[in-house]
Amino acid sequence: MPISVRVRDVLDPNVVVVDASTTVLETIKIMVEKYVGTVVVTKEGLPVGEVTDRTILEKCIAKGLDPSKVTVEELMEAPLVTIEPDARLGEAIKLMLDKRVRRIFVVEKGKIIGSITQTGICVNILNIAGALQAL
Repeated sequence: MPISVRVRDVLDPNVVVVDASTTVLETIKIMVEKYVGTVVVTKEGLPVGEVTDRTILEKCIAKGLDPSKVTVEELMEAPLVTIEPDARLGEAIKLMLDKRVRRIFVVEKGKIIGSITQTGICVNILNIAGALQAL
């Protein structure tokens, strides 16, 4: 019997959101407090992009910009790479490879309900393999 793992089965529902006008310094504090490496950037309540810890390092810190004066809107990667929750896990992996990203956001009825990462996918595949081996 084939096993079909859907994106909704492995998504992480914890998504941290900041407004586009938030400074990089404020965003860094939020990321540290929430222990995340990525935040979704919103404008008027709608998701418009993402900022990662790597984006902050490359586009702000390494360039000598002042993180207390630069907003996340100035640095964000856009548009977000998204997938539907009922898509198969293989589709998500292919999308990540095609778009060359480590994280994609899961959208249902126009709202972000979570994300999946390369690391999260590996952990889930190991768990599935372990469960199958135990049968």
